[in-house]
Amino acid sequence: MFQDAPIYHRLVAERGDVPARVRDAAESIRRELESIMRTGQPPGASRPNLFTPAPQVRQASALPPGSLPQ
Repeated sequence: MFQDAPIYHRLVAERGDVPARVRDAAESIRRELESIMRTGQPPGASRPNLFTPAPQVRQASALPPGSLPQ
């Protein structure tokens, strides 16, 4: 569409091809949503959820048991 406009080439050189990046991102989102609509689960749903918080691990104290800081 704008490929023949000199300003377009300058903007692409300065900022990158933003329309192409947006198209790529939109296509990726479209494919993911298509998969979700078809299967009911996002791609890779059999893998553990990476957003589940890890269990809290109690850190050992630097003080021996029964000692209180003064």
